[in-house]
Amino acid sequence: MSVAESSTARPRDARFILTCVGIGLLAGLLSGLFGVGGGTVIVPLLVLILGFDQRLAAGTSLAAIVPTATVGVISYALHGSVAWIPALLLAAGAVVGAQIGTWLLPRLSQTILRWAFVGFLVLVIVSLFLVVPSREAELVLTLPSGTGLVALGVVTGITAGLIGVGGGIIVVPALMMLFGTSDLVAKGTSLLMMIPTAVSGTIGNVRRRNVDLVAAAIIGVAACTTTALGAWLATVLDPFTGNILFAAFLVVIAVQMALRAVRGRRR
Repeated sequence: MSVAESSTARPRDARFILTCVGIGLLAGLLSGLFGVGGGTVIVPLLVLILGFDQRLAAGTSLAAIVPTATVGVISYALHGSVAWIPALLLAAGAVVGAQIGTWLLPRLSQTILRWAFVGFLVLVIVSLFLVVPSREAELVLTLPSGTGLVALGVVTGITAGLIGVGGGIIVVPALMMLFGTSDLVAKGTSLLMMIPTAVSGTIGNVRRRNVDLVAAAIIGVAACTTTALGAWLATVLDPFTGNILFAAFLVVIAVQMALRAVRGRRR
């Protein structure tokens, strides 16, 4: 059975709808709080709860990120925490990278994708303890930093197309560690960057019939209702405390996905 056929065959019952709503609410909150698209929540929960395969979950997540990130950008922009030009440079590289990622997606095995996702989460968890958030730091735009932003965008774009995340969990710590950006500006800029990235990746996934548009719509709309709340909490919550809580959640997700990858390989 193809990805498109499996998506169509999935029952649209109350459990399906309520699960998508719940996933969206949680993803939206974390998106606003940490400046990520929510793929680290959407992808594993679609796989673990609704039985999506990794490819379909990744494509669906990327589509749901579009409205979620849009609301997040508006929320951060109201606080003056969006670096517009750096976001455009990141997006320029990310749009190209997203096409590369979606091209690679159907060419990799389920097991490889699961282990790649686990490895990805481990790197994010480590980065959360290495980054020391600062509300005073600013992003200085120069020729070298501009070039670096484009390169960072390409890397995050590939990740977006391949794993189904908007790239925020790479961009946010990278902007703080490598570019000296404050945590709030890093989050707002990350959300703006991932909008064209997610749109580009979604177009590629739709063409390859690798997205459940119904699930993506429900998750995206639900996420929009909590994204602004998450962005507000980011301004009042101690940054390091937030990192610890997010890292703990990612550990749980990573362990679950690793166990699934092991079981899948034994079959």
